[in-house]
Amino acid sequence: MFFVILGGVTHTSPLDKTYFLRADTSGIAGARPTTQWNYFYNCGSGNNDCGKPVPALPFGYAWLGGGDGAPSSLLGSHGKHTTSFSYYYMWRFGWVFYLMGLLFTVFAFFTSMLAVCSRLGSFLGALMTMAALFFFTLGASLMTAEFVKARNQFNHAGLSAHLGKYAFGFTWAAWACLFLSMILLCIGGAVGESRRQRRRESKVSDVRDVLVTPTANTGGGRFDFYRDQPRTAPKMTLHELTLGRQTVRGVGTGDGGLWAAWRSIMKRRLGEINDDEVTNLRARRGPHMDK
Repeated sequence: MFFVILGGVTHTSPLDKTYFLRADTSGIAGARPTTQWNYFYNCGSGNNDCGKPVPALPFGYAWLGGGDGAPSSLLGSHGKHTTSFSYYYMWRFGWVFYLMGLLFTVFAFFTSMLAVCSRLGSFLGALMTMAALFFFTLGASLMTAEFVKARNQFNHAGLSAHLGKYAFGFTWAAWACLFLSMILLCIGGAVGESRRQRRRESKVSDVRDVLVTPTANTGGGRFDFYRDQPRTAPKMTLHELTLGRQTVRGVGTGDGGLWAAWRSIMKRRLGEINDDEVTNLRARRGPHMDK
């Protein structure tokens, strides 16, 4: 974008080759033998012999004070009676939108740096890039239409004219970069959210909230069993044991740990029972009792 705007400022490459349109204007009164239209200037061949910089330079300023011999569709009452209505306003609005696109692109560049810090930075950068892309699309489209139509009018009038490959190459390459940046910033924000969600779910899955239901004839607190457990206890599984009308729920880490936990709970909840009673209960429940 800066290369396009600075076209004609110096004779340094590639600025000396950057122009929107080059046309043979030797047969037009008041014009140079060859005219190159730039963002701020009308210049001669090689971007030499440039006039004064003018914002939103009217197209017909290339033959200011003359115009005889120019294609009739380019002439009109605008721009000191040098430019037609459509060419005057296409360039004027295109010039402004192009500059606004550059301004928002600079803002987007700095806000996008926040993308490495947070998802919010990614979305802010994407928002600014969208604004830049919107204005730049309008500007690039109007300017392309302006100079493509002007080239065709020169050719129809028998005058040689061609578009500047550097100016339009830089313009549409910048548009493609803005579009890709917007997509990547949006993806970065969305992927950052999914990664954070996966980490959160992973942490939650490591924490098991096991409910112990108190029963009749209990003595002690609701969470006595948990106070006895080490903080680094392995993954626990909830099991249930029915003894008569009494139902006890407990946790265990396997067959041995399961029965140790159940025995401890039954002794606390139902009173002391001996190992033979527990063995008999286990035999009656069968080998699938862990399920």
